[in-house]
Amino acid sequence: MENIRDLFLLDPEIIFLNHGSFGATPRPVLDAYQNWQRKLEKQPVKFLAVDLFDHLEFARNSLAKYLHTEPECLVYIPNATFGVNVVARSLHFKNGDEILTSNHEYGACEYAWQYVCHQTGAILVPQDIPLPLAEEGEVIDRIFSGVTNRTKLIFISHITSPTAIRLPIEEICRRARELGILTFIDGAHAPGQIDVELNKIQPDFYTGNCHKWMFAPKGAGFLYANLDVQDYIEPLVVSWGWGGNPDYSSGSRFHDNLQWWGTHDPSAFLSVPEAIDFQKKYNWNRIRESCRSMVVETRKNIASLTRMDQICPDTRSWINQMFISPLPTYIEADDLKNYLYKNYSIEVPIITWNDHKFIRVSIQGYNTHEDLSTLLVALEEFL
Repeated sequence: MENIRDLFLLDPEIIFLNHGSFGATPRPVLDAYQNWQRKLEKQPVKFLAVDLFDHLEFARNSLAKYLHTEPECLVYIPNATFGVNVVARSLHFKNGDEILTSNHEYGACEYAWQYVCHQTGAILVPQDIPLPLAEEGEVIDRIFSGVTNRTKLIFISHITSPTAIRLPIEEICRRARELGILTFIDGAHAPGQIDVELNKIQPDFYTGNCHKWMFAPKGAGFLYANLDVQDYIEPLVVSWGWGGNPDYSSGSRFHDNLQWWGTHDPSAFLSVPEAIDFQKKYNWNRIRESCRSMVVETRKNIASLTRMDQICPDTRSWINQMFISPLPTYIEADDLKNYLYKNYSIEVPIITWNDHKFIRVSIQGYNTHEDLSTLLVALEEFL
């Protein structure tokens, strides 16, 4: 089998431990992406006005199978933040309505909700989920302790961005359904890092990225909306697909409102099937397991250096290919990040969350034990 690292265009001089931020696209997928762009440029009118509907349908069907859902419930969008904005701007909250969330959410999404609350008088209610964590029930109880008769929506991450933990969203969605509360899951980091089975999770809304752990080109994301709530969804950009225009109609109001927002390059969307095929070809489930083993080992080694407790157990229900480890409070985040990059060519984020410092390490198939050994040597030296 060919060297996995050679399948990516990453700078060989850099130890790249930050796949979680923007992902990395393999060469075969990038080739497919550029081929789609060439087809577009060969006959732009025919491609965009005639052929695109069938191409998008094929790409949606491929993604739906990957996510274990129906293609009627999916639409391609540029990224998960876009998806959060679509839903947040569509639900027409009223003064005093409450949006329940956690204090582990991604900053850009928090801004989207704060904006909507500012516009409508709704209230964003972030529930504190303190670290360390031991039992999934702790998270569930913390979330639902914030439910009131004004709670209209629960918005929570599948895998959190600042703390890299997997949350028990299946049970959260189940309990919310019993209470008649809408659920919206931010899956930016989930597809590709773990198996996502939307027909088991049964959220009302779910948005995710294909450009992170799925390996699609930048600009490929998706929004899932259960058939029962699709009528809530309105376009962020009103264009030719709105209003049942027969020239741009796919037969789905959900698709028509969101998949056409003026002239744009859909090549990233159309490359998603190639990204899925790439994972199958290289047996990525096996590679993910290898990455997870390195995650467990590296967490323990970092904890031995820092003498600080882990934030959660090593089980798959909490961590997979991305993790954070606490750092001593005296460390300046920028100093450590710059030291690692300047002296060891290590690209890895040092984050501050709730006034605590952490290193967030992503381990992907192109990473090696040597990469992680170098990280440990550099951390030990700095400490």
